[in-house]
Amino acid sequence: MPIVIILILIIIAVIACNIRIVPQTFAYVIERLGCYQSTWEVGLHVKIPFVDRIAKKVSLKEQVVDFPPQPVITEDNVTMQIDTVVYYQITDPKLYAYGVESPMMAIENLTATTLRNIIGDLELDETLTSRDTINTRMRAILDEATDPWGIKVNRVELKNVMPPADIQNAMERQMKAERERREAIIKAEGEKKSAILIAEGEKESAILRAEAKKEAAIKEAEGKAEAIIKIQEANAEGIRLINEANPNQGYLTIKSLESLNALADGKATKIVVPSSIQGLAGLATSISEVVKTDEQPAAKR
Repeated sequence: MPIVIILILIIIAVIACNIRIVPQTFAYVIERLGCYQSTWEVGLHVKIPFVDRIAKKVSLKEQVVDFPPQPVITEDNVTMQIDTVVYYQITDPKLYAYGVESPMMAIENLTATTLRNIIGDLELDETLTSRDTINTRMRAILDEATDPWGIKVNRVELKNVMPPADIQNAMERQMKAERERREAIIKAEGEKKSAILIAEGEKESAILRAEAKKEAAIKEAEGKAEAIIKIQEANAEGIRLINEANPNQGYLTIKSLESLNALADGKATKIVVPSSIQGLAGLATSISEVVKTDEQPAAKR
C-alpha cells in the first residue's frame, strides 16, 4: 500500500513538472526526441515527460539593440565612425530558433556591411544631411535579409555620426563663417530698412509741413477776404444809413472838403479835383477874401 501511494505521488509530481504556462508576448519552441514538434502560444500546455523539451523561449516584444560605432568610408575618402540602433521584432519563433546561429551577431554584421555599402556611395555632406534616406534604405535591406530568420526590422536609426577631428574643426569654421555671413546680411538688411523708414518719415514730415503751410495760407487768405467783405459791408451799411438819413447839402460839402484834404495829404504829385469841388473851393476862397476886406477897415479905425 505505501508503495502505491509513493508511485501516485511520483506520477503527480512528474505531471506537475511537465505543466507549463506560456505568458503573454512569449512563445515556446517544443522539440520531441530532438525534432521540432510545435510552438506553444499563450496559455496552459503539458509536455510529454522525457520525450518533449522546451528548445527555446522566444519574446515577441519589439526589441532594441544598440550596436557600437562602425568605421565607414565615404565616396570622397573620409573615414568616420557611425553607430546604429536597430528596432526589431520576432515574428516566427521556429525560424528564429533554427534559422541562424547567434541572430544578434548576424544582425550586427549585416548592419555593418549594409552601412558601409550605403555610405560608400555618398559624400561627406550627403552623409550628414541624408540620415532619413540612409535609415530607410538600411531598414529595407535588413528587413528583407532577416525574413528567413523570422525577424522583422521595424526601424533603423543612425545614432551618432562622428567625422575625424580635422573635419569637425573645418565644419565648425565653415559654420562660424556661415553664421557671420548671415549676421552681416541681417545687419545690412536692418540698416537698409532703417534708412528707408527714416527717408519715408522725412518725406511724410515734409509733406505734412507743406500741407500745413498750404492750410495756413488758405486760412489767412480766407481771413483777409472775410475782413474785406466785412469792411465793405460796413461801408455799405454806412452809406445806406446816410442815405436813409437824407443829409443836407452842407453835410455833403463838409465831407467833400474832408476828402479833398485827405487827397492833399497824400504822396501823389498830381491831383484831379472834380468841378463841383473846385466850385466849392472857389466859394471858400471868396468867403475868406470878404472876411479879410472887412477886417482891414476895422483896423484903420
